[in-house]
Order: sequence, then C-alpha cells, then structure tokens
Amino acid sequence: MTGHACTLPRFVRDLLASSPHRGGGLNNWFYRVARVLHPYRTPEEIIELLKAATAGEPVKHGEIERAVKRSKATAWRPGQAPLNAVQAPPWPKLNIEQREDVIASGAGLVELWEISPERFEDNEPHTEEIIGALFPGDSLLCAGRSNSKFATRSREQWRGKMAALQFIVPNAMTARTGRTQEGKESAHALSITGPRRFLVIEQDSGTIDEQAAVLLHFAERAPFAVAVHSGSKSIHGWYCLGQPEEKLRSFMRYAVSLGADPATWTRSQFVRMPDGTRDNGKRQVAYFFNPEVVQ
Repeated sequence: MTGHACTLPRFVRDLLASSPHRGGGLNNWFYRVARVLHPYRTPEEIIELLKAATAGEPVKHGEIERAVKRSKATAWRPGQAPLNAVQAPPWPKLNIEQREDVIASGAGLVELWEISPERFEDNEPHTEEIIGALFPGDSLLCAGRSNSKFATRSREQWRGKMAALQFIVPNAMTARTGRTQEGKESAHALSITGPRRFLVIEQDSGTIDEQAAVLLHFAERAPFAVAVHSGSKSIHGWYCLGQPEEKLRSFMRYAVSLGADPATWTRSQFVRMPDGTRDNGKRQVAYFFNPEVVQ
C-alpha cells in the first residue's frame, strides 16, 4: 500500500485492500469505498487511491471519477457506523469452468434466431412493436440518444421516435423527474424508477455465439423476452421476472457467476433500446422476441 494511503484509518485501508475483480461488483465497490474516503481525502486523491487499488483491472473510462462524484452527496462522516454503508453481499466471481460447460452446448446466435417465436425478416427497425409488447398501455418511459441526452415521457409521446434512440430504462418510471443520489433533479433517477419489470443480462466478454449460449441457458430458468445486439460486441437478454427481490437477486447472482455485468441490477440502469440505433449509427438488432412471456 502506498504511503499516501498508510495514514488512513485501519478500516478504510482494509477496504482499499479488498477490491473485487471485474464482474464481482467492482463498480459498486468504487462507490462504497469513495463514500468513506471523502472525510480524509480530496476527490482527486480518492481517484488516485482507487486507481492504484485496482491497477490491472479492466476499469471503464470515467468509472472511478463518476463513483467519486456520485458518492460525495452521501459521504460517510466519522462517528457513523461505516459497516452499514459499505457492507453488501459481494457478487460472485466468474465461474470459468461452469461458463465453459454452458458454452460447450454448441448453441449460438443462429440457434437464438431460429427459436425466436417472432422473427423480423426485413431490415426495418421494429422498435415500436417490441416496446409496445414490453410496456403495454401508456407507461412513463425513460429513454435517450445518450447517457446525457434523455427524457422521461409517456409511451404515446415517444411513439414513432424510439427507433432513433440508443438507451432505455427497462422498468417504467413513476414520475417525469426526481432527485438523484446527488440531490439533483433528473428524468433518470433511481428514486422515480418503478418496480422491477425486466432484468437485463449483459456480458463483458466472450464472442457473440458464446454470449448467446449463456442467454439461452438462462432462458431455462426465467421467461426470456428479448435478445438485443448492442451494435458492437455484445448481445443483451431481457428476462421478465415478476418475483420477489430475493429470488431475483439469486437469479442475478447466478448470472454474474457466468459472466453477467452486475451493473444492470440497478433498476434505473440504461440498457440498449431493442432495435434502436447506437451512437455509431448501427442498428441494435433484436435477434429474439417472445411477447408471449410478457404479462
């Protein structure tokens, strides 16, 4: 541990020394540790410490900086019980052997396409049809062209516009704006995100065929609604899970053990718009669509 960190309280040093690997809750770890570092270090120093603690891990661009900024509003104060803020059941590590067994089934993108109850044979986006099935009625939906250009509008207000968008929150919103964890008013806030309607599984690694095999494996355990290509290197599965949070977390933990990114556990997390348009202009093709599982 660097000398810069040696003057910190013992519990903070222990936290810095216990970083998980990518896929094991690293993003949440950044937030939790930054929260207890604020009383002792400047934001710039916290960023330096977190980067040093996770050297060698595939950290996403801006991930640490965002965690430090977000955690400032809920910074721990000496005298509070730190364990209440920083302890959380860690996500499991990747089970490489089990993932390889799933992939060895031989299933892939072709099989995913072939078993789709509904297939779109043309090259036109079918975003409106898919979103209409996933969110019947006039739900409030948060969607956008990017992480900074978004809005929460009714389904009718979005009609005819969604194919041009890149992101959507996979759960309906309860209001058009709300307060973020930093106390700012926003149309994309966890405080106004409704009950979990879909759990989206995104994987950080593997070929498209390997990822498709894993998604099909999960379909044996949960109603599989949509599979969306990111327009780049991954394919994401939407699962319709009307169950208590404890059971959903159990499913998510299993998914993480097979390579899923735990970031999508957050109800307000943006995911790829089915048949939408990525920022590079590519269509986010829906390779699998089963509206019958949506209730």
